[in-house]
Amino acid sequence: MRVAIGQLRELDEGILRFAQQLGVEGVQVNTPKLPGEKRWEFMDLLRLRMHAADYGLRLEAIENVPISFYDKAMLGLPGRDEQIENYQETIRNIGRAGIPILGYHWIPNSVWRTSRTTPGRGGASVTSFDMELAKNAPLTHGRVFTAEEMWANYEYFIRAVVPVAEEAGVKLALHPDDPPVESLGGIARIFRDFEGFRRAMELVPSPNSGLDFCMGCWSEMGPGVIDAIEYFASRGKIFYIHFRDVQGMVPRFQECFLGEGNVDVVEAIRTLKRVGFTGFLIDDHVPRMVDDTPWGHRGRAYATGYIMGLVNAVKKLG
Repeated sequence: MRVAIGQLRELDEGILRFAQQLGVEGVQVNTPKLPGEKRWEFMDLLRLRMHAADYGLRLEAIENVPISFYDKAMLGLPGRDEQIENYQETIRNIGRAGIPILGYHWIPNSVWRTSRTTPGRGGASVTSFDMELAKNAPLTHGRVFTAEEMWANYEYFIRAVVPVAEEAGVKLALHPDDPPVESLGGIARIFRDFEGFRRAMELVPSPNSGLDFCMGCWSEMGPGVIDAIEYFASRGKIFYIHFRDVQGMVPRFQECFLGEGNVDVVEAIRTLKRVGFTGFLIDDHVPRMVDDTPWGHRGRAYATGYIMGLVNAVKKLG
């Protein structure tokens, strides 16, 4: 179990020096700015990994290709087979480049928030969601897509890509729906509860298919976060963790600093240690602190230090 910094679009020198100064060993990138309108190529991915290595840092994972790489696959639209073929080749190239994990989601109309300036502790800005404000949103993709359709599309996709991931030595890490509500913009959200994730993991059982366990999303779902950590981590199904939290739960919640949300964060780390979790943890969606940068250096430094302190203490004290 180790700590990295993540949600980076680019690995510029300032970010990499920041990671070194925090004392982490690795970085994760989210939808990196790479060439390619349909897929990513080997040399671009290799250069990305080697750039991190030049600073003594491990590129732990890439999270998310652009939605346009596989939106037709998510929605079962004409052209999905071509997208899946390109996605398969992206997986192969990620494996050839020596990058161990590709995170992905099943949210064709993105993460939703109804505010990004909700006041948090000390006036920090946090994001929030209120289903009452979003329930009448127009259709985002022209019609309603039911849960049955989204499940059928997911099964078609995952049966095609998992064997390629196994051959390439790449782990695929599924992120929850955010927010985890039944439907938004007419598109059903199928990864919003424990049963949805258990079903996903059982569809195509594989050591290369697992979870990007976003603790904040699980906290948004309601009680049972620690039980979910124990269930999936003990089965080797959590590849890495977004270690964040919220106050409240669907249909209404807001993000917060670690230690003031729904989850007992000490117990979360103790559970991970007890079940032998060997992946990495990153911060995510940190509160915007006073005089912070657009990326959130101050909020991320606070969160990363908090996580590192928890991990080190639990490792030593149990």
